[in-house]
Amino acid sequence: MRSSSHILPLGVLTALLLSQVCSGIKWLALSHTPASRPVNQTQHCKLLPGMVSSQAQLCRSNLELMQTIIQAAREVKKTCQKTFADMRWNCSSIEIPVNATKYRPDLERGTREAAFVYALSAATISHTIAQACTSGDLRTCTCGPIPAEIPEPGYRWGGCADNLNYGLFMGSKFSDAPMKMKRSGSSANKLMQLHNSEVGRQALREALVMKCKCHGVSGSCSIRTCWKGLQDLREIAMDLKSKYLSATKVVYRTMGTRKQLVPKDIDVRPLRENEMIYLHSSPDFCTKNEKLGSVGTQDSRQCNKTSVGSDSCDLMCCGRGYNPYTETLVERCHCKYHWCCYVTCKKCERNVERYVCK
Repeated sequence: MRSSSHILPLGVLTALLLSQVCSGIKWLALSHTPASRPVNQTQHCKLLPGMVSSQAQLCRSNLELMQTIIQAAREVKKTCQKTFADMRWNCSSIEIPVNATKYRPDLERGTREAAFVYALSAATISHTIAQACTSGDLRTCTCGPIPAEIPEPGYRWGGCADNLNYGLFMGSKFSDAPMKMKRSGSSANKLMQLHNSEVGRQALREALVMKCKCHGVSGSCSIRTCWKGLQDLREIAMDLKSKYLSATKVVYRTMGTRKQLVPKDIDVRPLRENEMIYLHSSPDFCTKNEKLGSVGTQDSRQCNKTSVGSDSCDLMCCGRGYNPYTETLVERCHCKYHWCCYVTCKKCERNVERYVCK
């Protein structure tokens, strides 16, 4: 019988399995890290899944940062799935099992879906770090700098700005590390991944807006204290979704003395910094196809009978039709406020008609 000393812990085994993947987003496997698992000693880094050697080194030298990065990995998955909940591709492929060795092909083949996930991942990790500085969760950074421009009369700079510079620096250092390794997939894929990651960070820079708090007698707002803060991650994700929908297909071609990515149909112009790019066309995601990474919409996806958008039963079900069913919802109702100070409610049931694709 083999000695138990040769059996690797699940976290180590998962990290070894995922280290075989050429994907630059395998660090999203950190989302599986249990909330109860501490990361306060350097040896804890080897128990975390999905990291390449340079990311593990960053973990060992920045232990405090790792909980924020783990939180970012969870946010990427949650935000991606919410953003695409109304489309055939609903980002389900990002839900990689903890013991899997690779993502689905739609995130490995250089598709526009992969482009979105790379852009969102880069934006999210920097967004989460920047706001962790503001909230005081990280002792290695403070509030963002006070803007150089002079505010308008009645406005003054104050508060605690989101530290975007630190977020971008540490976020890119961690998330870009896999793409900068020598053995990290094809050159075309690496260039695509790095480009789309920068698209995500550019969207984040554009999401830094002025936020203000009013001061004055009886809420007169005679003085406003303002700072630069980031928009909600969901708004940034929607901006990236629009870039996904208008993404440019590219080819890897020799231009001058070196090979680079250029638009497939418009060779006369270089790529724009803020446009999302992809190498391979996506399936229609109507039917299940493991080879292409499509889970399909049959017998599983709900549709909206009255919608004319991407969640409509016609588009979501690819013309196959749909089956209605009734769902009973239990809700709070007839609520009453009692002095002082509690609310009592009854429970009411109502039936709602739903529709699922054939």
